Amino acid sequence: MPVLGELENAVMELLWSHRAPMSVRDVHDSLVRQRDLAYTTVMTVLDRLSKKGIANRELEGRAWLYSPARSRVDLFTSEISQLLDSLPDEERQDVLR
Repeated sequence: MPVLGELENAVMELLWSHRAPMSVRDVHDSLVRQRDLAYTTVMTVLDRLSKKGIANRELEGRAWLYSPARSRVDLFTSEISQLLDSLPDEERQDVLR
């Protein structure tokens, strides 16, 4: 089970690589160079990432600005821990060997 979907991952890679928060327009403009995406699709993905607690958002004027809520390492470590915790003890030990 992937931690993030393909588009979510592409969006988070952008947010992780920028020091300053990014607007939906900034993210869309960067992603549209590589794939055909509607502005509203990017807006929806950013909103969902915010609701999942993976991205922060703050209102600046009339635009929402997004930044990572968690580091890449923190996100993946947490997801791996949750996956391991969902396994029975014997299977968890097999994975950790």
